[in-house]
Amino acid sequence: MIAPLMPSSSAERPNIAIIGAGPGGLAAGMLLARAGADVTIHEAQPVIGGRTRRTMVGDHAFDTGPTFFMMPWVLEEIFSACDRRLSDYADLHRLDPMYRLLIGRPGEEPLQIDATQDVERMAATLDAIEPGEGSAFRRFMHDNRRKLELMTPILRRPIRSPLDLLRMDTLKAGPSIKPWQSVHGHLSGYFKNEHVRLALSFQSKYLGMSPFECPSLFSILPFIEYEYGVWHPKGGCNQLIAAMAEVFTELGGRIHVDDPVTGIEFDGRRATGLRSRTGVHRYDDVVINADATWALKNLIPAGLRRKWSDPKVDSKKYSCSTFMLYLGVDGEVDLPHHTIYTSQTYRENLDDIGGGRLTQDASTYLHNPSAIDPSLAPEGCSSLYVLVPTPNDRADIDWDVEGPKLRAATLEKLETVFGIEGLRDRIRVEKMVTPADWANERINHGATFNLAHGLDQMLHRRPQHKLEEVDGVWLVGGGTHPGSGLPVIFLSSQITAGLLCKRHGLQTPHAWQPLAEAIGAGEPSSS
Repeated sequence: MIAPLMPSSSAERPNIAIIGAGPGGLAAGMLLARAGADVTIHEAQPVIGGRTRRTMVGDHAFDTGPTFFMMPWVLEEIFSACDRRLSDYADLHRLDPMYRLLIGRPGEEPLQIDATQDVERMAATLDAIEPGEGSAFRRFMHDNRRKLELMTPILRRPIRSPLDLLRMDTLKAGPSIKPWQSVHGHLSGYFKNEHVRLALSFQSKYLGMSPFECPSLFSILPFIEYEYGVWHPKGGCNQLIAAMAEVFTELGGRIHVDDPVTGIEFDGRRATGLRSRTGVHRYDDVVINADATWALKNLIPAGLRRKWSDPKVDSKKYSCSTFMLYLGVDGEVDLPHHTIYTSQTYRENLDDIGGGRLTQDASTYLHNPSAIDPSLAPEGCSSLYVLVPTPNDRADIDWDVEGPKLRAATLEKLETVFGIEGLRDRIRVEKMVTPADWANERINHGATFNLAHGLDQMLHRRPQHKLEEVDGVWLVGGGTHPGSGLPVIFLSSQITAGLLCKRHGLQTPHAWQPLAEAIGAGEPSSS
């Protein structure tokens, strides 16, 4: 077993708590344990993973939330920093096609696009939709390759104030980011065909946002798909969580499941530990991997939160939520691993989500992992994951009434639009999840993708890695910089763990040195 690195001073090992065994908490825990800290994770659920945990319905297995993996090298960096290889713990498969798009068209059959990482084949597919779109796609890829290169330093370091943006690398990125544009507006400069623009902008939904509102810098999302691919971990994304937990415990970390935290303990403004179901626990620092805004409201006394008071937290803009069906069905389903249907009235559907209304013809996503991964369902059966973006739990929607209606409409769509014959008669086991259920999982307003990612809620305007106004409280996950999505959550963990190592004088592994350089000199102030 690899021994943890020890503090460079003679001081005792720092004793650090992490609230939540989601991807951010586990990644930070791995890095801190490898650097020499004594780390304990308190997880509210009886299983690890948070929104990336495994859900069992009968003898069918499902990912609870994320169902695909991008930018695997980011997680590989974390494993490498812990003297491990990701490939020894998880079995990743690149998908081709990455997904099938069914673009709804009023009065016509949906337009089908099988998205491939083969750029020339994809360019030919787009040219068949409208001549010239293929060359526009090549130009889009070229320009966004440069954009991602320019943005990477910003994604990899803490942004604590506007002063952190006044650096040469940030200033160089400005013209490429074009903050005045939306993703859709940005793509309009490349593509003439509205369906092609939709095929390269729906990825804004990964952040729970509309492409008509999502800042144009997120055009890097489709670029990353086509440049680096979409991956399936055997057993689901939850197996990445299992792999991280295995390394964390190998390094001496401890995980307490079924141990919800009810509050952080303070001496003045200094965190001294936490209260959980199992009692009061003393720690030198507390890292929050729970839903950030829920945790601010529920775990930190109101008197310590002027900047993030309850009214200010609730005045923020939040992502959409999701309606879920986890279906265990008889037989195989002749569809690709991922199939995405976009509403015939796509823009109206997005407006309805933002306005707190349900749409009759809602965009719908189907995950069919059993097509390539038999480990998730009994022999001769399939595990289907269905997601419908919906308003979050702020909307005046009675899900006890509307949930069954949306279920019926969704099952009908899976039969008639997706082409799954006789689906309703083939269902063996089933679980339905609504925004109200997400809210009951300690997710503020049931907003499954966290705070929205508008320019007014990005960078230093998100809750920071070292929480302002108090000392000894830190954040990882989608609620802090750089934002939501597994790869950037892992980046947030690297930043937070790096800041904590700097604070405690912990020696960071050689493989982690580029991160230490990105963090730079100086520790953020405690207020």
